[in-house]
Amino acid sequence: MIPGEFTYHRPATVKEAVAILAEHGDEARPLSGGHSLIPMMKLRMAAPEHLIDLAGVESLKGISEDSGTIVIGAMTTQHEMIHSELLAEKLPIIRETSLLIADPQIRYLGTLGGNVANGDPGNDMPALMQCLNASYVLTGPDGDREVAAREFYEAAYFTALAPEEILTAVRIPTPATGHGYAYEKLKRKVGDYATAAAAVLLTMNGGTVASCSIALTNVADTPLFAAQAGEILTGSALNHETVKKAVAAAEAITEPASDGRGPAEYRTKMAGVMLERALARAAERARS
Repeated sequence: MIPGEFTYHRPATVKEAVAILAEHGDEARPLSGGHSLIPMMKLRMAAPEHLIDLAGVESLKGISEDSGTIVIGAMTTQHEMIHSELLAEKLPIIRETSLLIADPQIRYLGTLGGNVANGDPGNDMPALMQCLNASYVLTGPDGDREVAAREFYEAAYFTALAPEEILTAVRIPTPATGHGYAYEKLKRKVGDYATAAAAVLLTMNGGTVASCSIALTNVADTPLFAAQAGEILTGSALNHETVKKAVAAAEAITEPASDGRGPAEYRTKMAGVMLERALARAAERARS
């Protein structure tokens, strides 16, 4: 199908973009990478009268470190994150996750902001950002505010982002040197959403888990931060019984839909399998 008619805007600054959003309200939508919005427009599931292309806003691009925090502009592409030396050194799990998103053509244009802002439960970055305890900078007519990724997602396609706000940056606490990490994703084919996926970030003290953060992708209406599972593993030696207990706690919070990727029960179990694999790889990578 062909999208409905709309007025195209290409602002040069965040201030201009926010002003257009504030003027047109629900009739306007920002465009970052477009891989979620454009297909919805083609199907007439979304019909904005004003489309605000953020590609010309240079201040929304780039990756930097500021006082122990990694700051990634919302218009930074998956391709740019994959090839960032700073992320390779400080947050290699982002590269690992980005490489599992869609295909190279999409990664050239798909942005971090677009992936995390629209509340699609199938997107990979939202759960990863919850695992990393990231926060989102939301910019509106009254300035900036920060919302934790763990508090941002309310339901499928519903978030804490107000209609007149733009997600402008993602802020991630720099993990400890020597941390272990992994993102495990089961999908039917290259480019597909996850049947289930798990992100793990942990640190070790000798043979004991000093900290552990876990999040799950596409097994509920929102990404899931598995707090209890992480707490179960913290202080353990990742022995078999404790891992099984943590996996069971993570599976218990899932509510996947039965769809072409499999029945709900299967997807829940695959979330557990992905978590177990991610924990094993993260532990191998961790340095005490």
